[in-house]
Amino acid sequence: MKFGITSSKVDEIGLISHAENLGYDYCWVTDSPMIRSDPFAVLAQAARQTQKIRIGTGVAVAGLRLAPVTANAIATINRLAPGRTFLGIGTGNTAMRAMGQQPMGIKAFREYIEVVKTMIRGEEASYTLDGVTHPIQFQNPEFNYVDVAHPIPIHISGFGSRTQALAGEIGDGMITGIPRGGSFSQAMGNVRQGAAKSGRSLDDGFETFALVNILMLEPGQKLTDEAVIQQCGSAIMANVHYLVDWVKETRNPVPDYMLPFWDEYIAFHEKRDAERAHLKMHQSHYSFLDPEEARFITPEMIKTFTIAGQPEEMVEQLRALERQGLNAINFMTPLDQQYRLIEDLARNVMSKM
Repeated sequence: MKFGITSSKVDEIGLISHAENLGYDYCWVTDSPMIRSDPFAVLAQAARQTQKIRIGTGVAVAGLRLAPVTANAIATINRLAPGRTFLGIGTGNTAMRAMGQQPMGIKAFREYIEVVKTMIRGEEASYTLDGVTHPIQFQNPEFNYVDVAHPIPIHISGFGSRTQALAGEIGDGMITGIPRGGSFSQAMGNVRQGAAKSGRSLDDGFETFALVNILMLEPGQKLTDEAVIQQCGSAIMANVHYLVDWVKETRNPVPDYMLPFWDEYIAFHEKRDAERAHLKMHQSHYSFLDPEEARFITPEMIKTFTIAGQPEEMVEQLRALERQGLNAINFMTPLDQQYRLIEDLARNVMSKM
């Protein structure tokens, strides 16, 4: 099992180098322009201040940039950190919704990835914009503005069956979330369907990543303690916010694990956020627990949305996921606790895996 952190603040690159020293394998940088720093600015800083840790987007949002621009951005980072750069990419749930826009559709997403994938291999891509198609390719390679000589894996974010299958079909890895991406075994079933469609084997270095919520309890702590709720609350509510939009737009049934408090939360959300939902609901995304939403963080919600317990209990939960084929986990922490929490996990859990 590999372990990653998430960092998205351009003037706190020390967190990434500290994680490298603690033994973390990789770092994601998020792509939410209404909420966080520009990811490629953060990655450029991180590349200069680290030596071993893998760095990349977790995840770049396709709808925010033209495909050739994304290809250039990640190939530029690869010039600074050759051989340890990756591109995590998704359709854009939070980033797009925070601007009142929809995530990219699956057909356009596939076409986008194919262009990026071709370009970062140093090959000529067929690119269409506003109905006009031309061949494009990075020019003047001898000047080394970008690096396409060292491979840049593409990890496709898949929280639904179609994007999970797309990862298996054309990606170098899949990023999902537990539980909102379904169980890991369900996600891998979709990945294998996509791989079968393209006639590929997943034994060629395909990697699987999961965004999980981590809660390490200290002796005597209870799930109702204020410190516990503050530690995991923002991560849990980020999942809830995603599901509110997902149910509303897809008209899929509410997941069973959300039913105990769904109606109460929807009533609260519709009353408070009626006119500015795209601004208010995602504002706290993995950064802080909105005080008005703290009452929804119940012990049952914590058990559903987190890998929680004493360190030995967390190790066993992670080993169970590892046995299912999960290669790596990543987690996001509240800003005011990030250094302590990555140290605690490294010392008490990673060292025992």
